[in-house]
Amino acid sequence: MSARGVLYVHSAPAALCPHVEWAVAGVVGVPVKLDWVAQPAAPGNHRAELNWQGKPGTAGAVASALNEWQRLRFEVTEEGSPGCDGVRYSYTPSLGMFTAVTSAAGEVLVPEGRLRHAMERAAADGTDLAAEIELLTGRPWDEELEPFRYAGDGAPVRWLHAVG
Repeated sequence: MSARGVLYVHSAPAALCPHVEWAVAGVVGVPVKLDWVAQPAAPGNHRAELNWQGKPGTAGAVASALNEWQRLRFEVTEEGSPGCDGVRYSYTPSLGMFTAVTSAAGEVLVPEGRLRHAMERAAADGTDLAAEIELLTGRPWDEELEPFRYAGDGAPVRWLHAVG
């Protein structure tokens, strides 16, 4: 069974670029060379994109490997495959990691249990339910990453097929 997705490194200091490649290569089992370009939204940083194909769960393994470097901004997506939901991982230095199940259209899907918990917490703590739902859907991560996404328009994209 095979899954596919995209790694978006939205910003990485130059010194971390080779480490990102090594980390991804360690997950997918083949050498990785990304086409790094300047990231206008963060001077002195670089960005890269990688389309990948591999085993289901590859996105989580890549996100876990990149989570070690807290100066990166990245997203890893994995399309749904037979028996597996789609998933998106987003990371920013200020917010940490966000993980969500995604639909075929890439929309965030919030499981019933998490919605119920948010409603209970809002009622018990007197917090705003809308704010709780925004956290569940990853809005703070989207707002922080959006300038980096647009700055990447026209960036080179590379395809990678994992071994195994």
